[in-house]
Amino acid sequence: MPRWLPRAMVLALALYACFLLGDWAFHQLVGLLVNILLAFFLALAIEPAVGRMAARGMRRGIATFLVFFGVLAVGIGFVVLLGSMLAGQIVDMVENFPKYLDSVINWINETFHTELSRVEVQDSVLKSDWLQKYVQNSASGVLDVSATVLGGLFRLLTIFLFAFYFAADGPRLRRSLCSVLPPERQAEVLRAWEIAVDKTGGYLYSRGLMALISGVAHFVLLEILDVPYAPALAVWVGLVSQFIPTIGTYLAGALPMLIAFTVNPWYALWVLGFVVVYQQFENYVLQPKLTSKTVDIHPAVAFGSVIAGTALLGAVGALIAIPAVATLQAFLGAYVKRYDVTDDPRVHGHRRCGEAVVARLQKALHHKKESAEESGDD
Repeated sequence: MPRWLPRAMVLALALYACFLLGDWAFHQLVGLLVNILLAFFLALAIEPAVGRMAARGMRRGIATFLVFFGVLAVGIGFVVLLGSMLAGQIVDMVENFPKYLDSVINWINETFHTELSRVEVQDSVLKSDWLQKYVQNSASGVLDVSATVLGGLFRLLTIFLFAFYFAADGPRLRRSLCSVLPPERQAEVLRAWEIAVDKTGGYLYSRGLMALISGVAHFVLLEILDVPYAPALAVWVGLVSQFIPTIGTYLAGALPMLIAFTVNPWYALWVLGFVVVYQQFENYVLQPKLTSKTVDIHPAVAFGSVIAGTALLGAVGALIAIPAVATLQAFLGAYVKRYDVTDDPRVHGHRRCGEAVVARLQKALHHKKESAEESGDD
């Protein structure tokens, strides 16, 4: 056995053990890393407001606290307002549920010539196996729901704390990062940071604009249907559908459908149809155009980045995919060498049909001439 072989085997086993340890640690800390990433983009989003307040002489920590306090105050006030409204509507719906059930049963009897009664329907529902299983599962899942809520609150607190530190100590963080880099690299890091702030702000601006358009469109529908609390419901649809990825659309549309059902059960179907149609219009027409203008990326790139971000990081990836891709594209664009484009009609999508026809005729005549010369020689 060569003398170096045992040491090589020990080194290989040590490297493999380090790889397993690093892989285990990464999977244990992936949740924390995702929270830090989300907090970093949140800090980039509030950086312009904090920077303007700090430029006027306010301490950066106080400015960051005021921005976060304003955001939390608006969010808590909105949630309390919607919670009180939703509680009142649920009470009304429970009180009027027998009337709704009677109207549905009467419609079924008149349409399909049946003889159903409310008592029979209630007995069949209350004595059904699926309802008993659902009640048992719901009772056993109360602790799981409580743990999920507490975990979500702890994660939200973690994100806000990291975002506060990133925003309040932004200059110190940039100085610490630049201190370990050579001078020529420091300018590139600062430029990338500035681009990230601009692109994240542009992305939030586009989301806010789409939330405004969505809120106005749904407000018009709810006013036409004479649904109560139309302004609050419109704000709910606009904010939730734009700032909660993946499931935001369904959460946003469920509440207006519930309130519309208390007015008229058929109104809920109208709201559902409008939500589905508007969502398709937003996904394929409105969002690509606004995102391409505010974040300055192609609509297809924006759509693909959201799909890729969702596949990699789920809802968090869908939320930060567009500003991350826009930042990377703008930063790498400075290092791509570009040339002047030739003045050719095909560059603008115009085919030179006339020249192509002439070329084909010349080629055919030349081929015919060669064939005639060969036949003459024979």
